[in-house]
Amino acid sequence: MPFDAEVIRFLNIASQQLMGNSAAKAFPDVVTFAFWIRKASVMKLQTRFATQGGSVQVGRGVLFHIAPSNVPVNFAYSLAAGLMTGNANAVRVPSKPFPQVEMIADALNHALDECPGLRPYLLLMRYQRDRAVNDWFSAAADVRVVWGGDQTIAELRRSPLPPRSSEITFADRYSLAVVDSDAYLAMEDKTRVAEDFYNDTFLTDQNACTSPRVIAWVGSSIPQAKTLFWAEAHRLVKKKYNFQPIQGVNKLVSGCLAAVNLPGAHAEHGEDNLIFRVSVPPDTEKLMEYRDNSGYFFECDCSDITELRSLCDNKRCQTIAYIGDRNMFAPLLESGIMGIDRIVPLGRTMDFDLIWDGYALPAVLTRTIAVI
Repeated sequence: MPFDAEVIRFLNIASQQLMGNSAAKAFPDVVTFAFWIRKASVMKLQTRFATQGGSVQVGRGVLFHIAPSNVPVNFAYSLAAGLMTGNANAVRVPSKPFPQVEMIADALNHALDECPGLRPYLLLMRYQRDRAVNDWFSAAADVRVVWGGDQTIAELRRSPLPPRSSEITFADRYSLAVVDSDAYLAMEDKTRVAEDFYNDTFLTDQNACTSPRVIAWVGSSIPQAKTLFWAEAHRLVKKKYNFQPIQGVNKLVSGCLAAVNLPGAHAEHGEDNLIFRVSVPPDTEKLMEYRDNSGYFFECDCSDITELRSLCDNKRCQTIAYIGDRNMFAPLLESGIMGIDRIVPLGRTMDFDLIWDGYALPAVLTRTIAVI
């Protein structure tokens, strides 16, 4: 059953194990995950998604998860969502040896010692790209959950699913941030804003689909706000970020390509290229074809929020992070755009929820038995 008491207990034990791990404190993504699976948090989710009426919901069965290779903790959220919704889970974790993966796996193993009845419900595995393995797990799956780029999804779709099985794909997407300059200048703790921005972007080298790649400015004090915002961000990045020379070379190349191919694009001056900013008009076409990561941002000034329509009218557009009043997006949403699944305050783009990429996971990962 969804939100089974033993599952809630299991996740809470894993949460306590991670919270008590001094090494985990160095990884904000691990701490955030631990906080999300604690009992109080899961009980709130249970209340939000409680079944109404006389029907009965049960898990779909076996979920086969393919986690992205470049986001360490994503696999854990996918697994937790599968467990909460009453399913058994086979999860391919990233092949890269992230320390976060090992910490979470250790915590889960500890929790299994306390809740041995859940052993049939989770399997974490690593394997190289192998069609035969994909075929085997796909044939056993009631739902296949694929996180990754278009190429990964295409490869997995070569492995057939049973006729009654379904698939959820979280494809390659992009996100942006909108900053109301007046609201930003009115904020007292600008260091905290810089930390929120860092966590949304540099923490994953902008590899997460939720990481803003475009910073759009609105309001009447854009020049002043930009100066302060980027100065605070640069101080923090210089202090915390492990910058590699190849990242600098890549950003320089990407900036040159953008300047050549995007009308009106030009690089903004900075004391180094820890943060590389390319100024563009808000309605620039094919902007995401010239994106990069590791602190590479497109930047635009908007006199009206609807100037972002062309950027957001794309199914690949996922999250908007914002500083200011969330109601400012109403004209943009009401214009009939194809993109945007989430609008969240800056600093919370990585906060996972059971409604993700437009999917209500408690609905698509469960089966409803009608009782009449």
